[in-house]
Amino acid sequence: MDVVLQNNTPGVELGDTPTVRLDRDNEPQPDVVLRLSEAAGGQSVIDSDGCIAGAPELVAEISASTATIDLGDKLRAYRRNGVKEYIVWQVSDRRIDWFYLDNDEYVALAPKENGIFQSRVFPGLWLDRHAMITGDMQRVTAVLQEGLASSVHSVFSTGLQTKLTEQ
Repeated sequence: MDVVLQNNTPGVELGDTPTVRLDRDNEPQPDVVLRLSEAAGGQSVIDSDGCIAGAPELVAEISASTATIDLGDKLRAYRRNGVKEYIVWQVSDRRIDWFYLDNDEYVALAPKENGIFQSRVFPGLWLDRHAMITGDMQRVTAVLQEGLASSVHSVFSTGLQTKLTEQ
């Protein structure tokens, strides 16, 4: 997840540690969010305070010492409020968990045989699990670029562009 995805996909917005007002009791500041703009059919808005109000489509947390919270209370709050994909990178455990919302429950997204996660919400968002864990950012970027060049991303981008031009 990178500015590259945002720059190559109309209507996609990236947030770096934003305040997210999920509901009256939950205002987390996740490490990264990806959201669709309202015009592109997104489920959250930017409120008058500059915060994200509602559930962004994707949230990612980097957990050095907070995995219990990230996989407990935060996971439940994100699920309850409709965050469609949730990623937790447990740095010390060298593990990445990627969940997607299915019938109001989070289901673990399994990487493909080659170890690459492929987002269900943002087609073309591909993440090489091993490269990410080992810090091979050249490979992470190459896999992301491959996803952005894929036909599924092209179809997704075209659909978003159509929504945006109909506004």
